[in-house]
Amino acid sequence: MAIKYNTILVAVDGSNEAKRAFRKAALLAKDHEAKLLLTHIVDTRTFASVEHYDRTIFSEAEKYAREMLEEYKQLALADGLDDVTLILDYGSPKVKIAKDVAKKYEVDLIVTGATGLNAVERFLIGSVSEHITRHAKCDVLIVRTDSE
Repeated sequence: MAIKYNTILVAVDGSNEAKRAFRKAALLAKDHEAKLLLTHIVDTRTFASVEHYDRTIFSEAEKYAREMLEEYKQLALADGLDDVTLILDYGSPKVKIAKDVAKKYEVDLIVTGATGLNAVERFLIGSVSEHITRHAKCDVLIVRTDSE
């Protein structure tokens, strides 16, 4: 039984784990001739109390996210992918990725790193990848190793 993925979503946050996940997602997208969706969710919960005092922090986070997504897109295009979409959204990454983004774009496979940047959240309430695995309606690949 051959499995064919048509739409692959990879969540990136600037961490080394996300870079590994991106590389595997790009390889899979190429092998499956699939659309690659690159997403970053700006965690608005982080800014809720700070934004009241300094709105520039939110705009800096948004600027960083846009630049990071564009860098990943250029890498994907250089790898020979031609159907790459950037998705920047706001809210809780674990909820947005598993439920909203995956559903809206009819994702077949979500690729994510085993851990990301937010160690405090991982310690207190569980990782984003754990939540995605539990709540996504599609296949999920948790990347722990480099692609080669």
